[in-house]
Amino acid sequence: MIYHVRHRTILHYATPVRLARFNLRLKPAPWPGQWTSDFALDVDPTPTIVESRPGGWPVNVARLVIESPIRRLTIESRFRAGVQGGTIAPQADDPAIGAVARAALLDRDVGPAAPAQYLYASARTPMLAPIGQWVGQGLDPDRPIVAAALALALRIRAEFAYQPGVTDAETPVADAFAARHGVCQDFAHMMVVALRLAGLPAAYVSGYLRTLPPPGMPRLVGADAMHAWVMLWCGPTRGWIGFDPTNGCITGDGHVFVAMGRDYADVAPMDGLFVGGAGQSLSVMVDVAPEEEPALS
Repeated sequence: MIYHVRHRTILHYATPVRLARFNLRLKPAPWPGQWTSDFALDVDPTPTIVESRPGGWPVNVARLVIESPIRRLTIESRFRAGVQGGTIAPQADDPAIGAVARAALLDRDVGPAAPAQYLYASARTPMLAPIGQWVGQGLDPDRPIVAAALALALRIRAEFAYQPGVTDAETPVADAFAARHGVCQDFAHMMVVALRLAGLPAAYVSGYLRTLPPPGMPRLVGADAMHAWVMLWCGPTRGWIGFDPTNGCITGDGHVFVAMGRDYADVAPMDGLFVGGAGQSLSVMVDVAPEEEPALS
């Protein structure tokens, strides 16, 4: 599938902001099975400084500095992406969880996508015993890894309620787990913790998801949002495979990869600081349109 993706963020400040510095992670990083082209970033007002650099993980970072007073900031990114490859499914000869955990410890790669980078706790994905107890025997060492991870994603979807607005980007994974509700960010963090407790390399992914309107209804332009899922290293032969616990599935050609890190903080689409202002409001509009549809306005 080929998509045209547009992501617009509008910030309103209660009083003028004199200095603003932001990190944007909106340009897709290279990833197997996906290509991107025609990336464009528009910022209004025009920043004093725009610096682009790769991150410490599979992530592209753009650093913006705005030095003139502003009350409103608009950031829009656009790109074209092709997602390739067939359907991924559990196989009879998939390695067992214990074998993958041992292989991860022996792997000598130290690059951004090396399994060793994603074995241990991070600030937003601590090793929480209640999550391990909840998983129980679901991630026993002798279970085939792909089937077990898919079963875990399905279980999260079944047992946790998707409720926008009850959590935010700062909600600890322990709180969302205890409340049994949240959004894609919370569910991805839960799954990452569970997999790492089993000794498996698991990463948090930020990206986009193609959504389909109800039958007979037009697609609403700008109504989507960014999505989050999990990448699991399934051994040197299978490599990294994506699992979406919000939808209880293995990722496919409807998932557009943007960035991968240890947790949300590594891949947040936008963070930073500003001087001045008594508060801010934010609105986000995302559109993921298949190329065969009419061009975005």
